[in-house]
Amino acid sequence: MTGFPIPDIDRVSDLIRSVARTEIMPYFQKLDASGIRQKTGPTDLVTLADEAAERALAPALSALLPGSRVIGEEAASEDERVLDRIHGDDPVWIIDPVDGTINFAQGRPMFAVIVALACKGETVAGWIHDPVDGRMATAVKGQGAWLDGRRVHVAPAVPLPQMVGALSTRFCAEEMSRQLEERSAGLGERACLSSAAQEYLRLLEGRAHYSLYHRLMPWDHAAGVLLHAEAGGHSALIDGTPYRPGLLQGSILLAPDRDSWQALHGQLFG
Repeated sequence: MTGFPIPDIDRVSDLIRSVARTEIMPYFQKLDASGIRQKTGPTDLVTLADEAAERALAPALSALLPGSRVIGEEAASEDERVLDRIHGDDPVWIIDPVDGTINFAQGRPMFAVIVALACKGETVAGWIHDPVDGRMATAVKGQGAWLDGRRVHVAPAVPLPQMVGALSTRFCAEEMSRQLEERSAGLGERACLSSAAQEYLRLLEGRAHYSLYHRLMPWDHAAGVLLHAEAGGHSALIDGTPYRPGLLQGSILLAPDRDSWQALHGQLFG
């Protein structure tokens, strides 16, 4: 599958837990304005915890896999050329140190750490860790998805009016936003958590059936898409092509299976 040995999954999990415990949780519900700043606007924030966690994770992950490189969300926000590493031949760690930074900054316990390992534009392993309740989701390509040591599967397929999930209109064109708002009325309850990681965990736990996202930054989706696929789910861009972590634009739809995906796609975009 790869030209390199994937580091021990539990060892990576322990590292993520340790960094979350020492670099993220001490700031939770203790930040003041001086510990939060805007990057590109009022909904694009970075905190001291984001920066501290990425500084700790990047060298530690690299040490687990000699020759690997790192793409961190905060490093990429400072230099977009960091993203080019995903297209190289070296294995690449992709880090979102605090996914759901808005929630974190407001003291809401809806955030998580996301780590993916990719090579030549393909995700081969992924981790999502909720530092508040301790949940850890892991997957290696071809080996299933696991949550706290238990193999997990996506929710069974249900009719469209019973499908619950996260449908974001953020980052999509105004016309598409209007269409989605209108057509999603035929679906079940929408629950957008302002954290892709938390929404992926809901899919893995079978508490949601679908998610729709736009602007596909790799630190938000590389791990989650792999975890969802390894749990039996089906996903694709809305033009039907497969997701790859090097894609930055487009919209991705995730569903319990191919038939459900096609039904959702027809409802929302047909």
